[in-house]
Amino acid sequence: MVSVLAGLFIKNKEDVKNPQVRQKYGMLCSVVGILLNVLLFTGKFLAGTISKSISITADAFNNLSDAGSSVITLIGFRMSGAEPDVDHPFGHGRIEYVSGLIVSGAILIMAFELIKSSVEKIIHPEPVEFSMVAVGILIVSICVKLYMAYYNHSIGKKIESTAMGATATDSLSDSCATTVVLIATIVGKLTGLQIDGYCGVLVGIFIFYAGISAARDTLNPLLGQPPEEAFVEQIEELVLKHSEVSGIHDLVVHDYGPGRMMISLHAEVPADGDILKLHDVIDNIEHELRNQLKCEAVIHMDPVVTGDEQVNKLKVQMQDLLKEIDEKISMHDFRVVMGPSHANLVFDIVVPFGYKMKDEELTELIQTKTKEKIGKNHFTVIEVDKAYCKEK
Repeated sequence: MVSVLAGLFIKNKEDVKNPQVRQKYGMLCSVVGILLNVLLFTGKFLAGTISKSISITADAFNNLSDAGSSVITLIGFRMSGAEPDVDHPFGHGRIEYVSGLIVSGAILIMAFELIKSSVEKIIHPEPVEFSMVAVGILIVSICVKLYMAYYNHSIGKKIESTAMGATATDSLSDSCATTVVLIATIVGKLTGLQIDGYCGVLVGIFIFYAGISAARDTLNPLLGQPPEEAFVEQIEELVLKHSEVSGIHDLVVHDYGPGRMMISLHAEVPADGDILKLHDVIDNIEHELRNQLKCEAVIHMDPVVTGDEQVNKLKVQMQDLLKEIDEKISMHDFRVVMGPSHANLVFDIVVPFGYKMKDEELTELIQTKTKEKIGKNHFTVIEVDKAYCKEK
């Protein structure tokens, strides 16, 4: 159904990198979600009233909250597509993450209320009346929620939307919850056991877990998280295909919402190269990143000596020394300042977050090993960096 509607209402529907196409997908799925959840609420509320089942009635109001969540998602997609302005020069894309976080909060509140009412039902049980109408509505509800989970997951993955991913998770947990309610209804009919309240608690736990998962997925981009490995590989491939660039480091990706990325990196270029030609190459790379990956880029040129045999030998020795200490440590910006009595080895190292040694301890260890393995008249000048991308 959603695919058919997309074909009718979304022009160039395959161009999902286009912010307008992406926005229309999000709004379409939100509208469909509102309509389906309102229909499910109506049917389940009727079924819960007929059977006097607290778990069915609670499940009905869960669908009503899902409709409200879809409204929030709809508003989020609408607002996130607004153009940058004076007060928000990086655009409004993060509103989508905020809307997903609000949806997660609504899920958690509903889970708490459901568990609370179910515990009351356990303490003060009431008989549940079996109804084939209620059973039929629950079966239809499970099928609808599975379909909603499917289209939200597939389209959310297609347009890379964490908000839709949260909605898909919620829909899947709802189908599991409704299955539990259906089992409780059938068990009550066949055995006479009143497990309605217990099943309500189980449903509440399902929903609570879904809320926590959705909150984590939407909160991480707001707090700042490493870029996807595939995206980093695309950047590296595009930059390093230029023969003038021998390496890159200090890559930082700033996420201002889907389709609004800004990146900065250091590109190593020959120290004896023509500065104007190298600057032109870097400008071209920045344009390629903007056109091909849809992100703004700022590149800093780092001149490195490539033709000095002594410097290259010292660089290899230092790389081997660092590997002996820990293969997780990498080095860049290596240069040598030679003096009449000693040599300064100047370089940066990249150390993972939460490393077992403090920066001062590590640099002191490197200095000690440098004197042991390379020479007593060799001194290290080290800058410690952190990795802002996941290590491969």
